Amino acid sequence: MGLSPSAGPWSPAPRPLHPATMIHPAPDRLFAIGDIHGCLPALETLLAAIAPRAGDTIVTLGDYVDRGPKSREVIERLLRLQTECRLVPLLGNHDQMMLAVHHGREELYSEWLLFGGTATMASYGIQRLEDLPAAHAAFVRGCRLFYELPRYFFVHASYRADLPLDRQPTEVLLWESLKERQPGPHRSGKTAVVGHTAQKTGEILDLGYLKCIDTWCYGEGWLTALDLASGQVWQADKQGRPRKP
Repeated sequence: MGLSPSAGPWSPAPRPLHPATMIHPAPDRLFAIGDIHGCLPALETLLAAIAPRAGDTIVTLGDYVDRGPKSREVIERLLRLQTECRLVPLLGNHDQMMLAVHHGREELYSEWLLFGGTATMASYGIQRLEDLPAAHAAFVRGCRLFYELPRYFFVHASYRADLPLDRQPTEVLLWESLKERQPGPHRSGKTAVVGHTAQKTGEILDLGYLKCIDTWCYGEGWLTALDLASGQVWQADKQGRPRKP
């Protein structure tokens, strides 16, 4: 979800622990899941519908924490999901904010709380972010800034159409809203799959070359999962109720 603060105080983002472009065998199925924001029931409903298998790849587009009530449980579920399929988690701007504070940027703590961090702290039942479980901090640190496949690329927020993905500004990848600027087709010719800019209609924004699947789960919308090969869409609200056709 786009935020009003500038990305500047939060940059630079922690770099991914692994190369962002990965060479894998073609997945059995390829899915993307939008901004979860602590909405565990919605995530569980979508995963039950997808029924991940070992050969599948699921790309989660970031913003696992803040806003919704179950940030801790969402990350726990994603840690388990890594044992069920190939999970590729991207970093979101909310995750970046939490990491910045966790890494000692105490001057940003109050601002993070205002933009959803209070719900995250309550979920963990802690008074200090230093007490975040080590496995959870490692999971978020290991999230990628982008992920690229032969036909698609995935980023949390947006991109510059004229730049290779490994030269994109971090603030664009994590913070730039599509309400501020809609990029054109990327120079690679690949389809972009993004989140961050909440589509409060509950419908995917589909520009052909770009699909935004943040459909405002923590508000009055839905969490969206997209099957990239078939185009099938699953949606569930924050209570975990599936959206009826």
